[in-house]
Amino acid sequence: MCWAGRMMLGTFSILLVFFHTAAAACEFGPFPYRATGIVCRMTKPAALLLNQETAQVIQAAFRNAKFPNITGEKSMRLLGRVAYGLSNIQVNDLSIERSEVELKEDDAIHISIKNVSALFKGTLTYGYAGAWFLQLFHSVDFEIESSIDLQLNINLMCQKYQVAPDASDCYLTFHKLTLHLQGDKQPGWLKQLFTDFISFTLKLVLKREVCKEINAVAQTLTNFILDLAANFVRDKDIIVDISLASDSVVKANYIESHHKGIVLYKNTSSVLSDSVFSPSLLTESRMLYFWLSEHSLSSLAAAAFLDGRLVLNLRGEKLQELFEMEDTEAQQKAVQRIFQGTSYNDSVAKVWSLTQPQISLQPEGTVVRSLVAVEVTILLAGEESLVTLYMEKEITVTVQATYADKKLILQPVDSSIEIKVFKCTADPNGEDPSIQSFLQNMILVAGIPEVTSSIGSALTSMMNSKRLDLFDIINPEIITRKGYAIVQLDFGFPSHVLLNFLEKSL
Repeated sequence: MCWAGRMMLGTFSILLVFFHTAAAACEFGPFPYRATGIVCRMTKPAALLLNQETAQVIQAAFRNAKFPNITGEKSMRLLGRVAYGLSNIQVNDLSIERSEVELKEDDAIHISIKNVSALFKGTLTYGYAGAWFLQLFHSVDFEIESSIDLQLNINLMCQKYQVAPDASDCYLTFHKLTLHLQGDKQPGWLKQLFTDFISFTLKLVLKREVCKEINAVAQTLTNFILDLAANFVRDKDIIVDISLASDSVVKANYIESHHKGIVLYKNTSSVLSDSVFSPSLLTESRMLYFWLSEHSLSSLAAAAFLDGRLVLNLRGEKLQELFEMEDTEAQQKAVQRIFQGTSYNDSVAKVWSLTQPQISLQPEGTVVRSLVAVEVTILLAGEESLVTLYMEKEITVTVQATYADKKLILQPVDSSIEIKVFKCTADPNGEDPSIQSFLQNMILVAGIPEVTSSIGSALTSMMNSKRLDLFDIINPEIITRKGYAIVQLDFGFPSHVLLNFLEKSL
């Protein structure tokens, strides 16, 4: 679920980071799917949506290109040797008519940019028959109107099990390249002269520099997204290894990448060798899919347990809500005996997991089993704190997850508890079953929902701290099946994120 945020930063970032072609330089085992913990599938509608942002990337490449000075000379029949130089070349008034993307089956990602109109400005210096050495030369400002089609075949290579984009398969087709001198739009012998023998050289320079800059922008975006993704799946000492587990798949209707999804915690890591992933488990009806193995989610829960994160403290109003969920004689009696007249503000209930949670993904939801402890402590005036209640219970809860209004919501749909240890200062011999009965009912009705709600809120805060809330996630669904979960969604792209990045990075 929490990997959604890293997938949405423009065509280059999406398509360059998560997917690489079969020509990858990395070596994978004979059965790479078995080591796959996370899968991402992007369908053609997503690629088409993201392609709308391609214009921003291409414009950045044109504007950021550093065009070198162009010098040369040519012998003319009547004028002798004519030397020339184009300097201070800059791009102005850039526009793009349209952009198209095509997924070439088992090959690459083809992007076609139609009718890029650009106005190049600079200074033309020219002289005759050695005038360069005598410094007898003339300078004149120029403008070059151009209309260009751009073709890109993006090959995504694998280096050190990370994506390394190669956008060097880049072609520019010039439909128009017109030279104007000092704003003069009328044809003249000088303009005609330089247009004839400069245009070929200029085309080569523009192609070389623009394509080089596109490749550089692709690399910059890729590095940014790799850093963003690495940060998204890392929280302090808990890290998810999202390096590639196998070759990616490029089909006409989708692109699919496979990642290890191994959880690293301090000096330990999990091992996955029996993944149940198969491409047939995912469809093509939504824009974006994430397939998550039970192993990866279970390993995350284990790391959270080892890191001491599965602890919840309740006091004040939260504590009151739990113990006063019903106004009955049994409730009033239990509260009086447990809290001994102490206010909720001077009391705290601590809930924590004693054993590593066992995670099982099933069609009805995520089944969690764990041995959990509850301890109620009251603060007596002028005395040390007193533990009035301690209990251990085996809990099994089935949780269904949804994502709405930029929040992860965990809802328990079936729960059971079995008390293993019960100690209460008001009932040291356990002779009053009403207290245990009340507590068991309170835990089922209010305690477990409060804990799952707190976990959902904590996960939401963590994901939003990684900037997931910047993205427009549309109608997300979290579906559990035996041994795996699927997150499927549509999305809208926040253009300001890409523009922000381009302004800061280029």
